[in-house]
Amino acid sequence: MATGKKAKNMGKSAKGKAKEVTGKAVGNESLEAKGRAEQIASDAKQTVQKAKDTLKH
Repeated sequence: MATGKKAKNMGKSAKGKAKEVTGKAVGNESLEAKGRAEQIASDAKQTVQKAKDTLKH
């Protein structure tokens, strides 16, 4: 996987986790859900990139 894309996806995942934890701490279900959604999107992008890398080699 391209290092830049990997770092970007990991950053989005970390950002999503922070939103989820903050949402739980303050009782904001919407923020918590947005955080989980960001993590899921990031994980999906990482999976696609890994599949592309596998097919290239």
